[in-house]
Amino acid sequence: MQRPKDRFSYMTETPVPKLIKQLAIPTIISMLVTGIYNTADTYFVGRIPSISVQATAAVGIVFPVMAVIQAFGFLFGHGSGNFLSRMLGAGKNKEASEMAATGFIYAISLGLIFAILGNVFIDGLVGFLVSDDVSSSTVEMTKSYAGIILIGAPFMMGQFVVNNQLRFQGNAFYAMIGLVSGAIINIILDPLLILGLDMGVRGAAIATVAGQITSFFILLIGSFKGENIRISFKNIKINGFYIVQIINGGIPSLFRQGLAAVATTILNRTAGSLGGDAAISGMSITTRVMMLLISALIGFGQGYQPVCSFNYGASKKSRVKEGFIFCVKWGTVFLLIVGVICFIFAPDIIEMFISDSENTDMVTRQSVIDIGTVALRCQSALLPLNAFIVMTNMMLQSIGRGVKASITASARNGLFFIPAIIILPMIFGLTGVEITQSVADVFTFGISIPFALTELKLLNES
Repeated sequence: MQRPKDRFSYMTETPVPKLIKQLAIPTIISMLVTGIYNTADTYFVGRIPSISVQATAAVGIVFPVMAVIQAFGFLFGHGSGNFLSRMLGAGKNKEASEMAATGFIYAISLGLIFAILGNVFIDGLVGFLVSDDVSSSTVEMTKSYAGIILIGAPFMMGQFVVNNQLRFQGNAFYAMIGLVSGAIINIILDPLLILGLDMGVRGAAIATVAGQITSFFILLIGSFKGENIRISFKNIKINGFYIVQIINGGIPSLFRQGLAAVATTILNRTAGSLGGDAAISGMSITTRVMMLLISALIGFGQGYQPVCSFNYGASKKSRVKEGFIFCVKWGTVFLLIVGVICFIFAPDIIEMFISDSENTDMVTRQSVIDIGTVALRCQSALLPLNAFIVMTNMMLQSIGRGVKASITASARNGLFFIPAIIILPMIFGLTGVEITQSVADVFTFGISIPFALTELKLLNES
């Protein structure tokens, strides 16, 4: 079957499995490459002799800051993208164009505020992120890394908005080109700046921001190609209706990423108080590895999202259900395979991120490996549950079920994780830190089941 020439026919007539695969391949590549370059900072600073543990801890400590920036980028990106996709499915191009411009300008404006205020109050911000048990050298590295990362906030938020708007229009290829280009720049610059020019964590931050700027401009250029909606300042509409639509479609993403930032901050402070820099480093490595694995699943789900929202807007509900079942089935199979691999080779995976230089404290290095291994194995054992969790959240968000989507989005890294990271370490000590994410995954899976079944029943009735 050849691809229909017009977008509406392509999105509503192409067989669902084939359509999802066509849209998912670029997004999986995008997410994997993005996951790799998010992990690249952790990997290359871990190669710095004598300070690899402190540098890895510093990058992990700043992760909540990046998560908050991403959270607002996703708020405007998913919020505007979901709405414009439904409008395109309903044939309302004017409303779609207005939402594209409005979501974009909101993100850029807020990013500038983050960049300015974040650097003005950098000391207080870092003081909030670290515990008293963290070494002074780690604190200084954290300030250096965070200050540069904050400068890139407008570009980071902007790229997430344009990327998601392109995806929800069914143009995942342009979205992939933008993200992959930035990721390649970051991966090239990381070893050059961190190790070659001996810039340490500052080099890691500069490489990350350079990649974000590259992605931002390439994605912006891509939005002017083909049938894509052009972002035009004349289409900006600052009114209550569009704000509500952005919040309804994007608040689940804000909750998911925002609570992830809060959860990671508590995780770092708790791990630091129980095991110092080694515990923070071990848990940070585990978090980055799991993010890389989940990113492939999210990329698969992002191939489903435009299919879901577009066909829901076009009143083709059976295609929404068919896509959900297809993604859950194959997502579970994929996560089962990689989960088994990570469980078996957990010590080797953690060890890859820590320098084996003679200048590295071998006792501390082994502590990082031991802590990371336990945490990675616990999370790998329950990794397959995330296929159902993620796809349920994406379906709810794409069809406009803001409340349910917000609950499922915030459950794994917030509603269940935060109480667990507070309570479990009080009972089990450092082991409680290592098992927290696994406990949260079980509860999140439990709450996702009734939400998904209810909506699938409604789709059947429609």
